[in-house]
Amino acid sequence: MDDDGSPDRLSFLDASVPQAFEVRLLSLPAGHEAEILDSGWRDALVVVERGELDLECAGGSRLRLRSGDVLWLCGLEVRRLLQRGREPTLLSAVARRREGWSPTPA
Repeated sequence: MDDDGSPDRLSFLDASVPQAFEVRLLSLPAGHEAEILDSGWRDALVVVERGELDLECAGGSRLRLRSGDVLWLCGLEVRRLLQRGREPTLLSAVARRREGWSPTPA
């Protein structure tokens, strides 16, 4: 999905959510690779706010995501985030509020 500035595009930037949930932001610099270790990601609704990245699954398959794409990782065995663009990628993640959860991958 192209970032066309459409008002219909989902974004959690500056969004208010019910108290039982929280919004976290994750910025991935160009060329960054990170493993997904935190199970909190599995329950999060994630929006690619800016940039693009590849999700690498446990079997080695990859999925390219671009600005405006929305994903839910439940049921996916995502192993790593691979930032392949020239510009940083910004992700927003909404999940149930949990003590100590952070969207920062290892």
